[in-house]
Amino acid sequence: MSLIRALSKDLAGRSDDALRALFTARPDLISPAVPDFAALAARASARVSVQRALERLSRPQMQVLETLHLCTNTDTGHSACAAGLRKLIAGSTVAVVEQILVSLQDLALVHRAEPPHGVPVSSARQRFYLPVGSLKDVVGIYPAGLGRSYTELVRLQPAFAQRAVQLVSELHRSGVAIQEATTPMDAALALQHWTSSPAALQDILASAPERTTALLAKFRNWAMGAVPQAQRKASVLTEPADVGPVDWLLARGLLVPLDAAHVELPHSVGVSLRGGAIIDDFTLAPPVPRLGTTTAALRRNAALGAIAETLRLASELLQAVRDQPLATLRSGGVGVRELRRLAEQLRVDQPRAGVLLELCGLAGLIRLDVDSSSWVQPPELEWLALPRQEQWLWLVNAWLASERVPSLVGQPISGPGAAQRTASGSSIVALSAEAQRPDAPVVRKRILEILHELTTEAAGSDSGGGAAPVLDAAAVLQRAEWSQPRMARRFSSLIRGVLVEAELLGLVGSGALSQLGSALAQDDPDAALAILGEHLPAELNHVLLQADLTAVAPGYLSPALAGKLQVMADAEGQGPATIYRFSVDSVRRALDSGYDAAGLLGFLREHSATAVPQPLQYLVEDTAARHGRLRVGQAASFIQSEDEAALEELLAGPKAAALGLVRIAPTVLLSMAAPRDTAHALRSLGLSPAVDGMEDPTLRLRKAPAHQHSVRPVYTAPGMAPPAEDVDAQLAVLRQAGSAVVGPSWNGMRAGGEAATQLGLETLQRAIRLKQRISMNVVDSLGNASLEIVVPLSLSGGRVRVFDPAKETERVLSVHRIIDVEAAGELRQ
Repeated sequence: MSLIRALSKDLAGRSDDALRALFTARPDLISPAVPDFAALAARASARVSVQRALERLSRPQMQVLETLHLCTNTDTGHSACAAGLRKLIAGSTVAVVEQILVSLQDLALVHRAEPPHGVPVSSARQRFYLPVGSLKDVVGIYPAGLGRSYTELVRLQPAFAQRAVQLVSELHRSGVAIQEATTPMDAALALQHWTSSPAALQDILASAPERTTALLAKFRNWAMGAVPQAQRKASVLTEPADVGPVDWLLARGLLVPLDAAHVELPHSVGVSLRGGAIIDDFTLAPPVPRLGTTTAALRRNAALGAIAETLRLASELLQAVRDQPLATLRSGGVGVRELRRLAEQLRVDQPRAGVLLELCGLAGLIRLDVDSSSWVQPPELEWLALPRQEQWLWLVNAWLASERVPSLVGQPISGPGAAQRTASGSSIVALSAEAQRPDAPVVRKRILEILHELTTEAAGSDSGGGAAPVLDAAAVLQRAEWSQPRMARRFSSLIRGVLVEAELLGLVGSGALSQLGSALAQDDPDAALAILGEHLPAELNHVLLQADLTAVAPGYLSPALAGKLQVMADAEGQGPATIYRFSVDSVRRALDSGYDAAGLLGFLREHSATAVPQPLQYLVEDTAARHGRLRVGQAASFIQSEDEAALEELLAGPKAAALGLVRIAPTVLLSMAAPRDTAHALRSLGLSPAVDGMEDPTLRLRKAPAHQHSVRPVYTAPGMAPPAEDVDAQLAVLRQAGSAVVGPSWNGMRAGGEAATQLGLETLQRAIRLKQRISMNVVDSLGNASLEIVVPLSLSGGRVRVFDPAKETERVLSVHRIIDVEAAGELRQ
């Protein structure tokens, strides 16, 4: 029976609660909705969906699933039971393996199957299972870290096939107890039988040179390794007395060369090295790392200090961007020079400035202005007026939901062509496309969950009292490799950067997960906001003015006060006790922003715990007295006329209001519109203006982009279960449709389109592996259908290469022209 049909039958027999649990664990199965159980089974068997499901499996689940894959044959229907798998999983029991198989069946990764032929009646009462058909493609060529069999290597490696017969002959002539062979396949079977047991392999390795055991240990978790000159000729008949371990293994076929630089450890050798088991490190308990401790008070203070400092630096960064927007490189992002300038203004190092810049960018506090090709602050930014705890939650929500990774700034560029760019010193710049990682939200959330798990296990609770465990990247990565081994590479590339960013946001303090991080790991932002509001030091609304033209903030100022002080003074130093220094330039900046001398001094008197020093008052009044003698404005064109009355009428009339006219002299008006547009508007009023100078006659129209107002980010945890109403609607559709697959079909024949396509591909792929004849109904370019009996050879890129036994020719067919396919039941000779 087809695997998809078997899975469809399995799904149709489940209860509504079991299906709800499946849709919660694999929400992609009903996004979009499926019409029947056949389509559901087809989608559950699809490679992409299976790959997503495997990413959520723990190491014990993956080990059992990979063992089941190695012990079964989906083409012939050879299934396996828990008792048979237990013998190949050291340290397991039948009950544990059966429990894991049931959990995999609940996830629709395996399904119940008939016992293999020849199984005793007593054993036939056990439950037998088969994995989904696409599992072979998803787990790769080295499931459980074991290599391919000798027979498969002979079939896929022509160089080894040519060498295998001679290698077995040399072993036989040297006195080794191995069967003689005359064909490559016989040689492969002889080598496989020779290395099939741990005792036999130990006898073989008894005469091996030293360091051979250490070399084989490097193949423990992965069957392929790098070896220089891997295809060099090695023979047991001519090897010297001081032969090296690599040559010794190659001469006996214990390592098979793949190319000039890589070798593979065959399957039977790997299993024998593991004592006859496929899995020799099975355990249900996750590894427990050795962790240091810190006090809860130190953790809390470090987290709160980091939050306050991040908010202060973010406010200063926004002020710096308001004063001078950040120029953008042609290739995108902010260059090193601009980042260095920003770091000097913030008084931090460049890596931290890059992370802060990325954090403000992903939070929407700055945006790219396409007209000026620079990063600016959006108008009416809500974040500036929020209380500090809400400012923090804004940043954290944006960070959790963003696909950007701020800590990648400054690291070498990876990907296609990265070697050439890295050799020239190229690295990731802030706000560039290279800092994008689509899986970043999933990795961040999972890292927080692992931190919470380890903290709970080590401390018993996260109540804030007593000691708190210190967690490093190694401990988190070790747990991640156990809980989600197929995502280990993603974790390893991002874990250190995520921890740095989490510490910057106060989710980690002094190396330990803070109460805020624990609340967010449990998807409770309201609790995190309440905790922060309770422990964050109260914001101050006053400063201390001093005679040396400085204002000292005795603590963290309110966002509104800090923002206004940054307009009229330059911040110095770091930490809560920030010093603001007044100067001619800073006072002039405040005057340019709309203050006058009286308003500026009044603001300082209102927010100072001390009187305004006389030197500061003199500085403000003197700068204001000299301010505005020369004025600079913006204009696109001018209108000049000796008729002052006509200009007065034009200025007062409503028809020319769109030009934004400003009078700067009795006979001169300034217009905000270009000369061409201004002249066109005046002509529409019945005037006859003359345009001075040459102008490009081409009229360029461009739609002005609307202002992007700041939007407070709302974080939604990735991988959430689908809404209950969607699940109920899907269940109603499934129960009404039932299991619709009744026979083999292709493009919509006798089944739904999605199920039919998967069924046809499944039939083709099985026929390719078994070299089996199939009958296909093929449509030509004129729409005429013809029935053909062929042997499919390969399938890729939407095309299938087939052998026609009647014509003894090969040809290529487009898959979309095949409307029906069935197995003919004959093997190609």
